Amino acid sequence: MGNIVGVVGKPNVGKSTFFSAATLISVPIANYPFTTIKPNRGMGYVRTPCVCTEFNVKDEPVNSACLTGIRLIPVEIIDCAGLVPDAWKGRGLGNQFLDEIRRADALIHIVDAAGATDIEGRQCEPGTHDPLDDVKFLEKELDMWLFQIVKKDWDKIARRAEGTKEDLCVILEDRLSGLAINRTHISNALEKADLNEENPTAWSDEDLVRLMHGLRRQSKPMLIAANKIDLPYAEENVERLRDSGHSVIPCCAEAELALRRAAEKGLTDYKPGDSNFNILKPSDLKPEQASALDTIKEKILMKWGSTGVQESINFAFFELLGMITIYPVEDAEKLTDHKGRVLPDAYLARYGTTARQFAYMIHSDLGEGFIFGIEARSKMRIGEDYLLKDRDVISIASAKKRG
Repeated sequence: MGNIVGVVGKPNVGKSTFFSAATLISVPIANYPFTTIKPNRGMGYVRTPCVCTEFNVKDEPVNSACLTGIRLIPVEIIDCAGLVPDAWKGRGLGNQFLDEIRRADALIHIVDAAGATDIEGRQCEPGTHDPLDDVKFLEKELDMWLFQIVKKDWDKIARRAEGTKEDLCVILEDRLSGLAINRTHISNALEKADLNEENPTAWSDEDLVRLMHGLRRQSKPMLIAANKIDLPYAEENVERLRDSGHSVIPCCAEAELALRRAAEKGLTDYKPGDSNFNILKPSDLKPEQASALDTIKEKILMKWGSTGVQESINFAFFELLGMITIYPVEDAEKLTDHKGRVLPDAYLARYGTTARQFAYMIHSDLGEGFIFGIEARSKMRIGEDYLLKDRDVISIASAKKRG
């Protein structure tokens, strides 16, 4: 499926609540994209304005959903095991956690913004633990995990690079295959670490840890979802987290879960990421449910603009991973597929994807037989090297039909 986001954090910070809220909504999607989903893997959605409103057409989504002009595109999310200090040495569920995080392309770090859980995840009084410590410890765990993997064979890798003059990036890419780390990540990290690539045998362990730190930042970019913003001390800690230079989104996973459950039962018209909602069946609500929904509206949505859950998922895919939305069609005039369905599919692609690369994403035959594309707004022909733009609607002419 391509790009995967991992939800990480220590125990008791609301990580599972975040994951449950993010993957709860069930919308009718014919072309279900994941063959098997393990218990800790789920389908979430990115939310983006659909092009149907711009083209003034009634769409018929197949691989995604459109709710009143908002396109929800499925994405894969992994709920990683709760992390405790020294997980990289195998402590707690460390090995399980690190095994799960291998395939993640970006991370959402759920942090208890109220400081109401200690470094191990045990409950404590709000304001008594510093959430910044959680961020530092998680980053260290990941750096040391990568260091441990590379260190095992480092002498051999360094001697090989020096002796054969083989590209160190290529050797490291081979060693780190399976960790969603590519040559570009390694090359950028090497440049930033300012190490002598001609003489890797002279590098110290500290040099290697520094390289792994840069590599982790390149290959697993991270967003902090500052959870529990409804508790004391959370607001000031959100500012402190932001001041430390991290990307931070204030979050209340419990509120999002409650809102999605209410919407699922038809009690409200809430859509993931909305800043408000209407109660559709007031008479079906128990007094405590009505009171809880009022509190969420007043204390979370009116104050913060959203619960932060959908915003976090969108940020991970659109900002950290640089994804854009593309709508492939067969007929660029009618915006339909071969069955006559209007704007049936919405794909996420990395910024910088060419028309031919995108054709391969849809089907290998389309890519191999690529002749030209048509961009639906301008009706202009585009070549194989055309760089796709966000919200492009594209028709692809190919010498080969999809098999």
